[in-house]
Amino acid sequence: MAHDHSHSHTHGANKKVLLISFIIITSYMVIEAIGGFLTNSLALLSDAGHMLSDSISLAIALVAFKLAEKAASHSKTFGYKRFEILAAVINGVTLILIALYIFYEAIERFANPPEVATTGMLVISSVGLAVNIVVAWVMMRGGDTEENLNMRGAFLHVLSDMLGSVGAIVAALLIMFFGWGWADPLASVIVAILVLRSGYYVTKAATHVLMEGTPQNVDVDDVIHTLKNTKGIQDIHDLHVWSITSGLNALSCHAIVDDELTIAESEGILREIEHDLEHKGITHVTIQMETMAHKHDDSILCNAKNEPSHGHHHHHHH
Repeated sequence: MAHDHSHSHTHGANKKVLLISFIIITSYMVIEAIGGFLTNSLALLSDAGHMLSDSISLAIALVAFKLAEKAASHSKTFGYKRFEILAAVINGVTLILIALYIFYEAIERFANPPEVATTGMLVISSVGLAVNIVVAWVMMRGGDTEENLNMRGAFLHVLSDMLGSVGAIVAALLIMFFGWGWADPLASVIVAILVLRSGYYVTKAATHVLMEGTPQNVDVDDVIHTLKNTKGIQDIHDLHVWSITSGLNALSCHAIVDDELTIAESEGILREIEHDLEHKGITHVTIQMETMAHKHDDSILCNAKNEPSHGHHHHHHH
């Protein structure tokens, strides 16, 4: 299948990038969690919580890529390609829960800010920032952060992690110089908002895919126009466009053609359609060819007039 090559190339690169990022982030997350606990900083703890969700999302993305390689079987004809979408939903929900927990903790701390060991907080958050910059750089250089939902999710996590570290650094400085104890819970709330936002978007995008929604990068009107204007196609109906997983879009429809068409000619029409659709980001095309006699009037996007049938059509058995 020619169209899968680009998919598999970035695949290997993505996996390597994810593994490196996962190792760096997970080890740092442990340090940050212990640091937040020892210095009594909610900003550090919430950033560690954010990193936890990060390393979970990286782990899920890794497992998803691993599973996606498993061949399709009789019981799962698409293989495990959908797993990464399912994983994205779980990840998004986890993020939302983490955010809510941070809000809950912060409220208490605004009322009576506890003592925070600022020097430790400053050191740990600065190292955290450096770590995130390294990981983001690795991801941008080696991975496909544009198209792949999984990689993009992981990348966005790392970016908002960076902001979390910046928040903790600023909070530490404010407490050091001005003694503003509330800067710590404030920084954690900012992180929580970021976490909540990315959780919401990841969940929304993944749910859209699970609901067989039209892929974001496909313009349905444009596709209909292309199909109808293909020489030999009289009309189309029963059109569906959906994503199997990020970067793998599918289309199916019924196309009405002239009943004099030979199989070889309709094959030619299909080749042309497949070629056109591939440029529009649809790689998986299934088209059912029909003649006018095989009309359903109740179908989606079916607006061809029902021509009065010429006697002999009635005897066609489908």
